[in-house]
Amino acid sequence: MGTDWGPVVVAVVLFVVMSPGLLFQLPARTRVIEFGNMCTSGIAILVHAILYFCILTILVVAIGVHIVIWWVDEMKDWAAPIFAVALFALLSPGLLFQMPGKNQPVGILNMKTSIASILVHAVIYGLLLMLFLVILHLHLYV
Repeated sequence: MGTDWGPVVVAVVLFVVMSPGLLFQLPARTRVIEFGNMCTSGIAILVHAILYFCILTILVVAIGVHIVIWWVDEMKDWAAPIFAVALFALLSPGLLFQMPGKNQPVGILNMKTSIASILVHAVIYGLLLMLFLVILHLHLYV
């Protein structure tokens, strides 16, 4: 049985692209949407997490993006989108922590982000997804 890297790769790329404040923030602080403002908020993380879940589910479950070395199982595995969206929300820079922080190594609950912190959080995110989906083989078949 091969290991499916598709959900991990898709989820990490989407983590970077969908991080609130990098490309856009919905809702923004003063407008409905702002582009490239490098800020975030709890509600923006929630909205981005919902959008992230929808896009990831379409790509991984409905379309079935797979990167498999040996073979692909035809069952629909919901573990990837569920773990990915939970980690997306928890690891969004600025919500619980921002690493690196603006003036210190780790900023706590500062609702700020930066390109460096998005990349650091994306690495942590990818490593945790690999742990759950590839190393521990956690699955949720529906």
